[in-house]
Amino acid sequence: MAAGLKTVILLSFVLAVGFLLIILSCALWANWLPLIVALLFVLAPLPNALFAHCGHDDLSSDYEGNPAVDLGRFITAFIVVTGFALPIVLAHSEVIKPTASLMSVVGGGLVYGTIMAYSQVFKQDSDEF
Repeated sequence: MAAGLKTVILLSFVLAVGFLLIILSCALWANWLPLIVALLFVLAPLPNALFAHCGHDDLSSDYEGNPAVDLGRFITAFIVVTGFALPIVLAHSEVIKPTASLMSVVGGGLVYGTIMAYSQVFKQDSDEF
């Protein structure tokens, strides 16, 4: 395992900053709608993780156009785009302040980026055996 304790500490710090930005975007203006962004970005990798193992066996090549994998990627992309667009739409319709929207988008990007970085750094290689 190439990743060590420093990587875990860095990822946990970035994740904490992301959640702090999302919570501050809600608490400073007393409007808790941007908190939905945290839920969206936490749930975003789940469809991709669930559908990644559908229809994959040892005899097939890396990618043969599996519809289940494509569906998981599509749902993940839909959730990520919704997570970025929702605060912008809420700010445009003047439901939340534009500064809260910016803080929510940046915080959500940090949360999703941390989740993706963690899954890439600590990916288990199935070719070890």
